[in-house]
Amino acid sequence: MEQYNGSQIVILEGLEAVRKRPGMYIGSTGTRGLHHLIWEILDNGIDEHLAGFCSQIDIILRKDGGITIRDYGRGVPVDIHPTKKIPTVRVVYTILHAGGKFGSSAYKVSGGLHGVGASVVNALSSRMIIEVRSGGQIYRDIYENGGHPVIELVDGNIPVVGKCNKSDTGTSVTFYPDASIFETVEFKAETIKKKLKEIAFLNKNLKIMFRNEYDGTEKIYHEEYGIQSFVKYLNREATLIHDDVIYAEGTSGDIEVELAFQYTNSYTEQINAYCNRINVVDGGTLVTGFKTALTRIMNQYARELNILKDKDDNFDGKDIRNGLVAIISIKHPDPQFEGQTKTKLGNTDAKSAVEEVFTLEVQRYFDKNVEVLRSILENSLKSYQARRAGDKARNAVLKQLADVDTRSKLASCSSRKPEECEVYIVEGDSAGGTVKTARNRRTQAVLPLRGKILNVEKAALEKILVNNEIKSMIASFGCGIGDDFDIKKLRYDKIIILTDADVDGSHISTLLLTFFYRFMPELILEGKVYRGLPPLYKVEYENTAVKTKKKKQSEYIFNDFELEKFRKKPGIKILNLQRYKGLGEMDADQLWETTLNPETRILARVEISDTVEADEITTILMSNNVPPRRAFIMEEAKYAKVDI
Repeated sequence: MEQYNGSQIVILEGLEAVRKRPGMYIGSTGTRGLHHLIWEILDNGIDEHLAGFCSQIDIILRKDGGITIRDYGRGVPVDIHPTKKIPTVRVVYTILHAGGKFGSSAYKVSGGLHGVGASVVNALSSRMIIEVRSGGQIYRDIYENGGHPVIELVDGNIPVVGKCNKSDTGTSVTFYPDASIFETVEFKAETIKKKLKEIAFLNKNLKIMFRNEYDGTEKIYHEEYGIQSFVKYLNREATLIHDDVIYAEGTSGDIEVELAFQYTNSYTEQINAYCNRINVVDGGTLVTGFKTALTRIMNQYARELNILKDKDDNFDGKDIRNGLVAIISIKHPDPQFEGQTKTKLGNTDAKSAVEEVFTLEVQRYFDKNVEVLRSILENSLKSYQARRAGDKARNAVLKQLADVDTRSKLASCSSRKPEECEVYIVEGDSAGGTVKTARNRRTQAVLPLRGKILNVEKAALEKILVNNEIKSMIASFGCGIGDDFDIKKLRYDKIIILTDADVDGSHISTLLLTFFYRFMPELILEGKVYRGLPPLYKVEYENTAVKTKKKKQSEYIFNDFELEKFRKKPGIKILNLQRYKGLGEMDADQLWETTLNPETRILARVEISDTVEADEITTILMSNNVPPRRAFIMEEAKYAKVDI
């Protein structure tokens, strides 16, 4: 056995680590990760806006495959950095964790607090061009092949390439994603435009110009009323309980708070929370503060207006939030997010700040608009009465779950420690039989589903709860559903959806994810839901570039992008290429090696990066409203890869 020593410890210097493990920094090398590059650069311009130095940002989708983002802020400093002894602009774009957001002087509030955005984009680009306008001069720096400077410094400084008015300041970044890293380098104009609309809503009076050189179109995003317009946009096709968007803003300590909300006749709630314009999809303290203040104040008003007759009665928080669509946006000088993904805010002062502003400003609104208040309370009363009347029926259905015989379906595991257990949800008894044979019986359970589960977006709760496949999942997970959901009772650390890589498999996955998102969202938000990714190909090959006794070798490949990269490796001679159409084509040993073995398998965690987009796409794809779905499919079809 080879000795394990210091010579085997690899140190990745500079931006090399980013190129080696891009997923750690941008989430993926697919379409989502590709567009994340844009948001990272865009964040820098928005931070200038938040600091009061930038009122416009231009974005150009270039015909040559690149993208240009130009802000009209102060311009990245071009002076010599005091410790690195090179131009500061080069420090910002080539060194991780370098930026003006760690100190308190350059930016009062900022979204990009890790200081890796600009340098990460450079690392993952084949070419990047920086132009800084400052002090009446234009400076240019250029990098290629992952952040390597190609411009010679002049007396240690970035060269001046032109002159401009002293009032003309800012930074322009043009970059070209590296095709050897990303599965696609084709930016989607519609994805960019959706994001820019959201940014405009969250940054009122910021002007964003987007130009698409492919079709010659140009669009300006500018929202004078900010998140009030955002709520109106979200409710543009909804039936409203009241016409006004209720808006409040104020400051508590160093925290600026904005709230906007409106009620519809929907049976769901939608609360979208932002801290320093970052969508904190798991909410956190700012959402807790909003919910606490809303519940307290509405119950107080319900008694004053005699909506609740019994003094001991209270609306439940969910009664009050029934049909609510809300945006909460705060600016915090020192936000504490949970992890690099920034999905949850932990600052306790954010809770008290939101409560304080809500209590003062919203009460002031309701005191002047009693009819709006009364319409909301009457809507809460209907929810309250329906909940009370339906409790017995619902509890009767849920009680049946204890008697559901999952033994004929669920192949349970022997361990009773949730932290080491996982359950595979598979389609059909055939695939279920293979997975049951291949699995580790101590820690891996298997739940085969017969056919496609109910589309919960189109069905009533009573119908959903009596569906056999859904009842089997609820009984197997052990954590309940709806108001009775308790993630602490979940029997598995991972719920893994494992379906064939065909249209039916994708449809089943979508139906399952819709169910989880609508009725057990905590499973997704807590990172418990995964998709198993079985290989698409098995390739047998010879490698003439490497001397080895074993001439014939084999490897599993998981998608077409990896296959193309494999074909381009020097010395590779493919002898046989097998394409798997489904799990049933693999024997138990192959399935264990590729899909079940924790040491070798690939799992994709299901995450929500944007609550607004998640809710909108779920509604479009799974509801009965056909025209929006047709339009969405037609737009996305041009980016699909057809397998013939």
